[in-house]
Amino acid sequence: MSQTGNRNRTKVIVTRKLPDNIETRMAELFDVQLNLKDKPFTQDELKAACAEADVLVPTVTDKIDAEVIAAGGENLKLIANFGAGVDHIDVEAAQAKGVVVTNTPGVLTEDTADLTMALLLSVPRRLFEGEKILRDGEWTGWTPTFLMGSRIQGKRLGIIGMGRIGQAVARRARAFNLSVHYHKRTRLPEQIEGELEATYWDDLDEMLTRMDFVSVNCPLTEDTYRLLDRRRLKKLQPHAVIINTARGEIIDEEALADLIEDGRIAGAGLDVFEDEPNINPKLLGLKNVALVPHMGSATVEAREAMGEKVLINIRTFADNHRPPDRVLPQL
Repeated sequence: MSQTGNRNRTKVIVTRKLPDNIETRMAELFDVQLNLKDKPFTQDELKAACAEADVLVPTVTDKIDAEVIAAGGENLKLIANFGAGVDHIDVEAAQAKGVVVTNTPGVLTEDTADLTMALLLSVPRRLFEGEKILRDGEWTGWTPTFLMGSRIQGKRLGIIGMGRIGQAVARRARAFNLSVHYHKRTRLPEQIEGELEATYWDDLDEMLTRMDFVSVNCPLTEDTYRLLDRRRLKKLQPHAVIINTARGEIIDEEALADLIEDGRIAGAGLDVFEDEPNINPKLLGLKNVALVPHMGSATVEAREAMGEKVLINIRTFADNHRPPDRVLPQL
């Protein structure tokens, strides 16, 4: 932990290493403690940080539960999350204690959608399998039947969650001549639905039975925890492929691995996992599963934009104004 900045300014504690220019700007504006070693905080360290800070800047790796928030001192008034998802923060407990929670929406949309499409393309075309064969020195040359995959064009894509990222995925899917379908708690306005040429399904089960690809792009909530459980996964066609760049807990990983192993589902592309950074060994052993390490927003542009939003939220709050990205409990 490194401390820098002006002691007379707002005390900010950052739980992970952020882009250098964001950390430098924080040091100019606030009395800041940085985590230059980038080692995740323990729960006790998070409690100690809350007891000391005016503002805590956590990330998805931190579990900011009611116990951590309760440990906060009288000075703790803002949790400025570095990330869009806040499922790791007990927002209700924060509100009850008078602590404002903010996030960084919008700035990682395009990058996450790009990775979603990269996984959607890589699994049916077996790119990860081919890359491994080359690296292992097992390729003996071209043959007519080697690593035959499946065509993308003209297939149906079902998007679960049609917020910013889901819509960005839909726009990319249309460029590949995919038929776009979606499930969402609230149907999109007619104009947006028309622009995306998207078909709405009120019943998720019905949509799943008809899709060639399924992309998970909804937030993790109590309602979406294991939304794709074993029962629902069994509804997919044997040639279907699942892509998840949202949260690992939305899919029952054990059931997914079993069904892929049994040939009941063709494959999956996963950027997120139930027990990160631990990966289900069954998934690791499957050739037709593409696995990447939670890198949906891992571009220089996205991470710096996220940091800028954190700075704006803190500065606005410190100036006694309402921060632009305030998160409220789901009631």
